[in-house]
Amino acid sequence: MPKRLSSTRRHILESPWLMPVVDALLAFVAFGLAYFIRYHLQILRPVFEMNFAPFEPYLPFAAIYILWLHLNYRGSGLYRMIRGRGWLDESYTILNGVTNATVVVLAISFVLQPTVFSRLMMIYAAAITVVLLSGARLVRRYIQSRLRARGIGIQRTLVVGAGDVGRSVLRTMIARKELGYHPVGFLDDDPTLGTVDLGRVQGLGSVANLEAVLRHKQVDHVVITLSWSFHDQIVGLIQTCQRSRVEVSVVPDVFQLNLQQVQVENVDGIPLLRVNGYVPLKGSNRLLKRAMDIGLIAVASPVLLILLGLVTLAIRLEGPGPIFYTQRRVGESGHEFDMIKFRSMIPNADKLRDELVRTHELDPRHPKLKDDPRVTTVGRFIRRTSIDEVPNLLNVLAGHMSLVGPRPPTPEEVTLYEPWHMQRLQVKPGMTGLWQVSGRSEVPFDEMCLLDIYYIENWSMQLDAQILMMTIPRVLLRQGAY
Repeated sequence: MPKRLSSTRRHILESPWLMPVVDALLAFVAFGLAYFIRYHLQILRPVFEMNFAPFEPYLPFAAIYILWLHLNYRGSGLYRMIRGRGWLDESYTILNGVTNATVVVLAISFVLQPTVFSRLMMIYAAAITVVLLSGARLVRRYIQSRLRARGIGIQRTLVVGAGDVGRSVLRTMIARKELGYHPVGFLDDDPTLGTVDLGRVQGLGSVANLEAVLRHKQVDHVVITLSWSFHDQIVGLIQTCQRSRVEVSVVPDVFQLNLQQVQVENVDGIPLLRVNGYVPLKGSNRLLKRAMDIGLIAVASPVLLILLGLVTLAIRLEGPGPIFYTQRRVGESGHEFDMIKFRSMIPNADKLRDELVRTHELDPRHPKLKDDPRVTTVGRFIRRTSIDEVPNLLNVLAGHMSLVGPRPPTPEEVTLYEPWHMQRLQVKPGMTGLWQVSGRSEVPFDEMCLLDIYYIENWSMQLDAQILMMTIPRVLLRQGAY
């Protein structure tokens, strides 16, 4: 079970005064460094002896600068604990605050005309402040992610409602562990939803069980995703959470849509949410992703050709049978194609599949056996190192696949899908994806689908690059590969 923090420890980690104090200290350090650069290093402009000044006259300006930064950041919401806010957003807010504070200090100096004042030093101080404050937030993010990876400082979260909205919330929590949510389970009045697990997230029954579940599962946070037609029930659930002193959040129906699909407009004070049906992987984004696929393959082609040659030789020396193995897979929009891999199993492996699934009680939608008797000696090595999937690059070049995306299923597996599982077939399948970097074969099928749908709804070039970079250590450490 993930570690739980005492209220005191949690308060220290997420203290509302921690970052304001850190920012004030770093802003003062920035002033000191700016003074040292201007008067001692004298990098851009020399300081004549008659113009040399001590640091003390700058202390009032430093105080005004730090105070204005605090007021600006407090007003702009920088010190509010908002999960999921990006580092670039924080850095932009920091830059705006520094710009405003610098202008204020320069304006005051213009009015007062002090004997000692260097405008160049103020520019130094502004630049250093941006670097230090942005860097401090990077450090905080790194520490938080490391602690949360160890189960420290997370919130044990219960989702009420297992429909489209509830699954959307769950897949975000699973895909973005750095947010600090640990889904302990979900409730739903529909017995076909509330009693069936989604991967490793437990179905805990009806919403009538809320009070008991809060107590037995040590829940910190409840997210209600029920339809607004259940208004009275939602109010009752909120009151139950408040009596148990558990944080509660409510997700409106509209947020079953990805936020990128919703455009907020204001018509004379009346908020309108316009649904534009935006899907990230369309049009120019699709072309950009395709260009990245081909470009990366071209850059890596010399190494890949050598690898192909060595593995081909190893498979040939091991014994008879084809070098490559092709299997019918389902790609984008249900279109089928032949996926190419290095053969890692004995020649008649497909005939033994159904028997193994039945004998070992595997999930037929995603059958993975850790010690598969069909795997050859060479095959065991190339599967654990993911080298068996290198020929997939031919499918990428042919346009059937991409470097990053959901892993393509077989037609037999698709026939067992529930309707919501089909959403993972909306884009080209990939050689790697969120599933692979989140545990690969150790991730249950439903959880894999949640990760794939999250990827589809939140695609960006930055996300693709992040997944590719995360794939390298996962492959080297052989995490979840068998």
